Amino acid sequence: MDLRTRISTALTAAMKARDAERLGTLRLINAAIKDKDIALRGEGVEEGVGEAEVLAILGRMIKQRQESARAYEEGGRLDLAEAERAEIAVVEEFLPRQLTEAEVAKALDAAIASTGAASIRDMGRVMGVLKAEYAGRMDFGAVGPMVRARLA
Repeated sequence: MDLRTRISTALTAAMKARDAERLGTLRLINAAIKDKDIALRGEGVEEGVGEAEVLAILGRMIKQRQESARAYEEGGRLDLAEAERAEIAVVEEFLPRQLTEAEVAKALDAAIASTGAASIRDMGRVMGVLKAEYAGRMDFGAVGPMVRARLA
């Protein structure tokens, strides 16, 4: 079952269960996906967003909520921080399992070997391969410095 179908099914189940918090988060996910669909239609892409783009949208939603939760904690609003963490938990249900450090290292070695990267100038190609193959499964903010260190 593709990601959009899983989200729609979960949304229907949350409506039936009258789970207001979960329903609100699922509606936010749906709205973000539809916004991207509309933006792509303006660019002439009729089929809408693909699976990789949906994963990217979910990743951005998690980062936004993590930053908000941190800001709420610093401001002493623990109730709002807890609400953000609850939303993160709902969004994470739809993301694939994150790779372990060993799996990330193995993926880096494979991407470097497949691109024939030899210097820091090849970093963009390596990152492109990783993003195409492991979208939503690794934190590219943390992987970038690792790639840079291996190519230096």
